Amino acid sequence: MKRSKKFSLLALLAAIMVFTAACGNDKQAKGEGGNDKAELEGSVVIDGSGTVYPFMAKMAENYMTNEQEGVSVEVSRAGTSAGFKKFLVEDGTDFNNASREIKDEEKAEAEKLKIDPLEMKVALDGLTFVVNKDNDWAEELTQQEIVDIFLAEKGKKNWSDVRTDFPNEPIKTYGPNENHGTYEFMFENILEEKEMVEGINLQQDYSTLVDLVSKDKNAIAFFGYGYYASNKDKVKAVKIDFGKGPVEPKVETIAEDGDYAPFTRPVFTYLNKGMAKEKAQVLDYAIYTMNNSQEVAKETGFAPLPDEDIKATVEELEGLK
Repeated sequence: MKRSKKFSLLALLAAIMVFTAACGNDKQAKGEGGNDKAELEGSVVIDGSGTVYPFMAKMAENYMTNEQEGVSVEVSRAGTSAGFKKFLVEDGTDFNNASREIKDEEKAEAEKLKIDPLEMKVALDGLTFVVNKDNDWAEELTQQEIVDIFLAEKGKKNWSDVRTDFPNEPIKTYGPNENHGTYEFMFENILEEKEMVEGINLQQDYSTLVDLVSKDKNAIAFFGYGYYASNKDKVKAVKIDFGKGPVEPKVETIAEDGDYAPFTRPVFTYLNKGMAKEKAQVLDYAIYTMNNSQEVAKETGFAPLPDEDIKATVEELEGLK
């Protein structure tokens, strides 16, 4: 009788151990916390827009910390156009961030290489014009005055050429160089593809632009709102009058139907669909980016997308599984 009870107890303990091990393995398969997330490994390589960089760098940090510790997400900022050159090659980057839509010639190159890019709109940005902290005359400008300052044909060399009560001092214009989608947006959409003012100082690095404006009382520069938002202690944004009074660029006004709409633009990341189908971590990161885009947009100086835009992109991504 005692042997029977001892055998039953041993059998019960064995059963408990098997059950516990099974639960542990199931938890590991689902991920820590017992959710349905598989643990992934590998890398995700992203390059492109300097404007989108703060958004994507924050997204990558959140993903590696909170979602998939075994995945390394590498984010660089060569600029939109330079980034597409790294994206549209064999074994290129997984994503290219862009502050403009892909061009026809880039689409043609993708087709030639049998790369299928998926456009993912991730947020809205406001083209922001900044001046030196000590500039107390150009704190508010009209949309036309902005255009006139940056157009070569208008010949606005001194601030007094913009308004007679402005100082008779030379205007120092700055902006991102041709590698950046922000330059192309300014040239194509704001200046309508007319020649930029002679002598404009164009830079690759946005932090350099901030530094140059902060040291030049007569400077005016343009770049994405996010860089202004993180450098308010060094430069100040110009309020723009689009015809109904001056509007300050900020998350609340930067929207496709907002008060800052004429200078509002969508920003993107482009996903290589082939990489997403080949590498589970790439597709997982794409879905994570869209599902968390609204929160990260607000944290990094962008206006969030509406729910319906996010839902449509996530559904398209889910279809790649």
